[in-house]
Amino acid sequence: MDLLDTERRVVDAAVALAGRLGADPNHTVAAAVMDTKGRIHTGVNVYHFTGGPCAELVALGVAAAADAGPLLTIAAAGDGGRGVIEPCGRCRQVLVELHPDILVAVPGADGPPLRTLHALLPETYNHRDARPARLVRFNKRYYDDVVTGRKTVTVRHDDPIAVGPALLVFEDDPPRTLPGEVHSVASYRLDLIRPEQAGLDSPEALERLRDGLRGHYPDLTPTATVEVVRFGVRAG
Repeated sequence: MDLLDTERRVVDAAVALAGRLGADPNHTVAAAVMDTKGRIHTGVNVYHFTGGPCAELVALGVAAAADAGPLLTIAAAGDGGRGVIEPCGRCRQVLVELHPDILVAVPGADGPPLRTLHALLPETYNHRDARPARLVRFNKRYYDDVVTGRKTVTVRHDDPIAVGPALLVFEDDPPRTLPGEVHSVASYRLDLIRPEQAGLDSPEALERLRDGLRGHYPDLTPTATVEVVRFGVRAG
């Protein structure tokens, strides 16, 4: 799928900063992250034989210094016109523990797609003491329905969402957010789920949901597992 304008800005910021590198061999990779206010924070790697920080970790620190809170998107790019590059294993593990819902730009033949950390680091180690802020993303067209309580169920695939407090993020430029609470997450096979399990009132509505999910997740198979997430807006 095509990148949102906000996501494209993150990739462009990383590539632009990488394009200004090259004179110093100790700084060869740039990274950019976006927070939930639409601000972009950037950093470059610091090479050292003892194991200097990657650009992604420097960008996380810059964002933290600006009190950025949870982050939406991250991209890294190499100098010398290398374009977008993948995060290393250490960076992936750090992101899982600090920003588990961030989307990560990776190289692609038709431009850099975004991947979830679940896709980049499946069955990862879970640090029991890590308690990162969680995000649930929505298309901006759902904002009014969520605010008024007309929409309290969302169905996802391969998009791990945790029960508990979460920031509801509506993909706009800049993003809009609401304080939320995830009440439950239940898993079902797509071909076996019943309308009431998906929060729907008819088989016809369920079929429209299946069509919508297949459009959003092109690789979705009839026997794939989907998650039904019940949530609400928290007061204040």
